[in-house]
Amino acid sequence: MSIESIKPAPKELEGVVIRFVGDSGDGMQLTGTQFTDTSAMFGNDVSTFPNYPAEIRAPQGSLYGVSGFQVHIGSVEVSTPGDSVDLLVAMNPAGLKTNLYALKKGHTVIVDKDAFTKKNLEKAFYETNPLEDGSLDGYHVIEVDMSTLTKEALKDVDGLDNKTITRSKNMFSLGMVYWMYHRSTEHTIDFFNKKFKSKPELIEANTKVLNAGYYYAETLELISNSYTISPAKMVPGTYRIIMGNTATAWGLLAASEKSGLELFLGSYPITPATDILHELVKHKHFGVKAFQAEDEIAGICSAIGASFAGDLAITTTSGPGLALKGEALGLAMMIELPLVVINVQRGGPSTGLPTKTEQSDLLQAMYGRNGESPVVVIAASTPADCFNYAYEAARLALEHMTPVILLTDGYIANGSAPWKIQSVADMPEIKNRKVTKFTENWHPYKRDAKTLAREWAVPGTSGFEHRVGGLEKDSVTGNVSYVPENHETMTHTRAEKIRLVQNNIPNLKVEFAQQGDLLVVGWGGTYGTLHSAVKQITEEEGFNNIGFVHFNYINPMPKNTEEIFAKFKKIIVCELNSGQFAFILKANFGKFDFQQINKVQGLPFSNDELIQKFKQLL
Repeated sequence: MSIESIKPAPKELEGVVIRFVGDSGDGMQLTGTQFTDTSAMFGNDVSTFPNYPAEIRAPQGSLYGVSGFQVHIGSVEVSTPGDSVDLLVAMNPAGLKTNLYALKKGHTVIVDKDAFTKKNLEKAFYETNPLEDGSLDGYHVIEVDMSTLTKEALKDVDGLDNKTITRSKNMFSLGMVYWMYHRSTEHTIDFFNKKFKSKPELIEANTKVLNAGYYYAETLELISNSYTISPAKMVPGTYRIIMGNTATAWGLLAASEKSGLELFLGSYPITPATDILHELVKHKHFGVKAFQAEDEIAGICSAIGASFAGDLAITTTSGPGLALKGEALGLAMMIELPLVVINVQRGGPSTGLPTKTEQSDLLQAMYGRNGESPVVVIAASTPADCFNYAYEAARLALEHMTPVILLTDGYIANGSAPWKIQSVADMPEIKNRKVTKFTENWHPYKRDAKTLAREWAVPGTSGFEHRVGGLEKDSVTGNVSYVPENHETMTHTRAEKIRLVQNNIPNLKVEFAQQGDLLVVGWGGTYGTLHSAVKQITEEEGFNNIGFVHFNYINPMPKNTEEIFAKFKKIIVCELNSGQFAFILKANFGKFDFQQINKVQGLPFSNDELIQKFKQLL
């Protein structure tokens, strides 16, 4: 009797959460990415959460050196990478110890038995071997001699050293998971052929190990069943899996094309924002000029110069870099030039947690400059909509002649999700304020009556010569002015110009209950978990008096903000910091009682912790 006739047909699931963990050199990010891409090609909705150490190569086997990749795939809507894990793949003891807490009781953990040596157990601070001491009772444990089986699969492949052979074992685990969840290996083999086209021995090695893992799982008695997750029902269109940083870069490219301006990026590499620079460098054929500066200050100053010269100017950074850019950002605000500053937030302060996520730069974005220095502040919510808000940041900067800070964070910048490919022709119009035809009585700070935005006169255009600089300027001519009343007028005018951006942004929309007992408030990259938690407590637990609003526009806020707050008895503000958005809301809407739920662990919220707090308030 064949194996196929013994094992039942695949069992259908709505969704599954899988986490791959191991040393930072074990290829867990690649393994997770390949499983994600294959599932997306199949048609599943997906959401991912890469989690890796800050060190380039942390000590092997150490607890803080564990690298992980979590992916949630589903036939229904997937808005988060998931809370608890259905399958844990642990390539070493440290990975098991730091991640077992997330695995659901009764569910499966695959371990590389070869890695559970005395030395590795000691590094992970295990006093006894968890594979032998009963501490894994209650889980379905699959012990695999993965390193040994990988070496056996590659014994006939020439040109491989021991290090290369050992590093191939991640493909063995991927092959096993492909079989368990009824995935094809075809996409990953195509990936090998493209990535290693100049090294055929690596194509052969990785393909052999991938297939070895797949067929090993097929014949393994401990795996009694495989599973399948049907394609998700999504809005018709052409999709691709996209990471937040890539989406940000593409949104800027779209804004450049739509506005008819060349894009200039002045940037200094910093985790986790550097991938935006890497992506834009690839697109010089679209007129991108990318400058890797010697430091953060040079990055933003070069962008200000490019804006003065008439380009769509961008600078990218994270929290420490935004601090360094503060003085120059004040200069751009003072000159009133369009500039997009992208801050991919990370855990702080100082170097902090450079590979973890946080929302702790909000007050810095709002107030982190000397003097009265208001700028537009917006935030993206998901990896896919980083595209839309990068485009929106450019639109607002160009139409209102002001710097715009776009906040994303490490969670959505490195996470990935399906993105429906958009046509630039269908995107909102971008009007820039460039002037080319000289008119009598033209002055550089003559303003549009509706927006208070000044005109954009590019240097070298006859008749539009004018002074720029950080000194206070006359409200019309732009000449240096120390007149006290003029300074007050200019201060109020610059603030009012930002307030009037309210007329050019959409109203806030309430999801779920439109009025009731509790309003859940979030901003930025927490959207997926907050939406998922409110949906669960509404649909599965019967609370139909809870609403949800998520802010993408923070300075200024949408016009109808106060109107919405007034419709709910209680308001809870959820954010990955100690209460910065709550602080802003209290300052602006003091008559409302804002409750808070805050988390500062370098990790996103979980559904359970949110729902528990919501129930307490309800």
